[in-house]
Amino acid sequence: MTESLTDRRARLMGPNVPTFYRDPVHLVRGEGVWLWDADGTRYLDAYNNVPHVGHCHPKVVEAICRQAGTLNTHTRYLHEGVLDYIERLTATMGHGLSQAILVCTGSEANDIALRMAQAMTGKRGIIATDNTYHGNTTATSQLSSRRPPIGGYPPHVRLVPAPDSLRPLGGSADRQAEVFAGHVARAIADLEDLGIGFSGMMLCPFFANEGFPRLPKGFFAPTAAVIRRAGGLVLADEVQPGFGRLGSHFWGHDWLGLVPDVVTLGKPMANGHPVAAVVARPDVMAAFREAFGYFNTFGGNPVSAAACLATLEAMQDEGLQENARTVGAYARERLAALDHPMLAEVRGEGLFFGAEFVTDAAMTPATAFAADVVERMRQRGILMNRIGRHMNTLKIRPPMPFSRENADLLIDTLAEVLALTPVPA
Repeated sequence: MTESLTDRRARLMGPNVPTFYRDPVHLVRGEGVWLWDADGTRYLDAYNNVPHVGHCHPKVVEAICRQAGTLNTHTRYLHEGVLDYIERLTATMGHGLSQAILVCTGSEANDIALRMAQAMTGKRGIIATDNTYHGNTTATSQLSSRRPPIGGYPPHVRLVPAPDSLRPLGGSADRQAEVFAGHVARAIADLEDLGIGFSGMMLCPFFANEGFPRLPKGFFAPTAAVIRRAGGLVLADEVQPGFGRLGSHFWGHDWLGLVPDVVTLGKPMANGHPVAAVVARPDVMAAFREAFGYFNTFGGNPVSAAACLATLEAMQDEGLQENARTVGAYARERLAALDHPMLAEVRGEGLFFGAEFVTDAAMTPATAFAADVVERMRQRGILMNRIGRHMNTLKIRPPMPFSRENADLLIDTLAEVLALTPVPA
């Protein structure tokens, strides 16, 4: 009997290795915003932010090949590549964020950010929202609410209620910012009363895993004031919203109007090559370097640096931030025009948007319905997914070259799927 790829995967990788979709997709090739499976079926990629400037972008591929054929080593030897990239990267940032450490994954980057907060404050307490994700290391996984740590959450971690569009904290959108800040203030007080102390708060400035709720610019200002009064740091995880994806701003923290002490980057920064980074002010970096002896063998290697630089140049040369702004606005306008009894809200920014579905006026999450929509879209050649506390919000986050024609195909197909997917009684 021929072993299926799924069975072989389980035999060699173990159980419970996640895949997308009930019928997993076997991909063999990608180009731009398109993917092809082993049977030759073409899919419009409306989900993956890793190929930021498009799958297999020739400029990035060429840069990787050229540098791999010349030299690859680590940062204990001198090399211009990593320095050239850090200069170009930090030129896109303000707030005194001028120094960086390159690593291989967003998990590593966030792990370092947590230690930077410890080094600056001499304390360990950390706050995140109660529906977030910041990585897979021991330290970062303790901030996740999806799979609580074995033995329970450690005493230095506090998770505060996440903001929400349809079910705002405090019962109204007008009160939500102050209520959110109040939760953070109480968490800080608790950490201090227990003698643990407060080092900082880590958040995605787009609140992506929380379901990217509709929030006004300045939403975080009351919380930032609470954090600053307590002497803590603001750690902005830009792995999802960064690098121009939101269209109007290059970085999510500027879109939200917050001033971070540390910014972490990951998935999209080298178009699929495994790279991530931590960017910080010099005083924060100096405190970290003094407190922790840190070296990453593969972080900042010449091939990765070349991939990063080529990705950044492709994005800037091809006007992809502006494309995200205009195409995203067009796609959201078309999405909002859809008529469906369970469509509660369309929201997002740039090429990061979606729609939340509920079953009734009480805003009961339509989780199963959203799951069925995602599966039916895959069957029609469109890849997207779900997000949010109840996984009832469609998550659309395509590569940045996504066009108006691509958006039309996406929304037209979604309209057909919504008409065919049974509405729960």
